[in-house]
Amino acid sequence: MQLWVDGAAELRSRLPEDVQDALTRHEAAGTTEDPEYLAATQVFYERHVCRVVPMPADFIASEEQMEAEPTVYHTMNGPNEFHVIGSLRDWSVVDRLDQVDVPTLVVAGEHDEATPATWQPFVERIPGARQHVFPGASHCTHLEQPEEFRRVIGAFLAEHDAHPTD
Repeated sequence: MQLWVDGAAELRSRLPEDVQDALTRHEAAGTTEDPEYLAATQVFYERHVCRVVPMPADFIASEEQMEAEPTVYHTMNGPNEFHVIGSLRDWSVVDRLDQVDVPTLVVAGEHDEATPATWQPFVERIPGARQHVFPGASHCTHLEQPEEFRRVIGAFLAEHDAHPTD
């Protein structure tokens, strides 16, 4: 999670100054439900989470479901991806990645909130792991570039399918 937090902080520092100010001010005040704060988080989301405008129905439905029952996400993570104050804030699996013994494909978008520094240890430490970065995409590549996403994932799965069907 520290890699995630560091990456999010880097992306956040590239947001417009007024957006950064709104985020910082409301986080300090504990007013992360304020409309100004939510609008500021939307700027981050549109750059790094889902670049499709308007947001796809699947994305909106997922957000609405989480907001309808935020207990798990807010308890474990916090109010959003870049203000991690929940119980997972100090969690890491990096020291155990060498124990993964299955074919692994790490995917990310070029503009993903999961920055290369966040996912690179998975590629480096999982034996034989491969990576694929989707140009022009963010975190929701499956919504932004569904055909290419299915092609890349499908090819990887077919390559490692113990029982291929032709």
